[in-house]
Amino acid sequence: MQLFWRKGYENTSIQDLLETMQLSKSSLYQAFGGKQALFERCMSRYGSYAIGALRDALDAAPSGMAFIRHFLESVLDEARGTCEARGCLVLNTANEFARRDPRISAAVAEGLGRFHGVLLAAVQRAQREGDIAPDRDAVVLANYLVSSMSGLKTLSKAGADEASLRGIIELVLKPLD
Repeated sequence: MQLFWRKGYENTSIQDLLETMQLSKSSLYQAFGGKQALFERCMSRYGSYAIGALRDALDAAPSGMAFIRHFLESVLDEARGTCEARGCLVLNTANEFARRDPRISAAVAEGLGRFHGVLLAAVQRAQREGDIAPDRDAVVLANYLVSSMSGLKTLSKAGADEASLRGIIELVLKPLD
């Protein structure tokens, strides 16, 4: 999963996988059925990990808006250099594949749907708490946050500095008021 996340599907060779996993080619195919099947399993595992972490963070957050802010500001760690600027595996894959492969597109759609679900729960919580007007369309706002994070992750990977990203985050949060 880490290798695909770092290099992308197409830039990860079978040899890269064999070396990283310390498997023979026949063992890789016997255990996983091939590169694409392994990638699909990695996408699923990443989704479970990332969504689980987001749900835990939402549950632990003092408010829905605090979670949303923290979620958006998490991209600042990449700009600060405190973690590798890899972006999100699901979003990276969406950009890499577009709609060229139906199975990968389905995995991306599932991952984005799960991601959207957590953000929808955060928006709805913020609405219940009075931080976002209850008459605002929560589904549209969750879509807005997904697309905003996609842009932030892309800018971070491209080398945007912390000040630039922070300014964009503040603009992203304004329509939620």
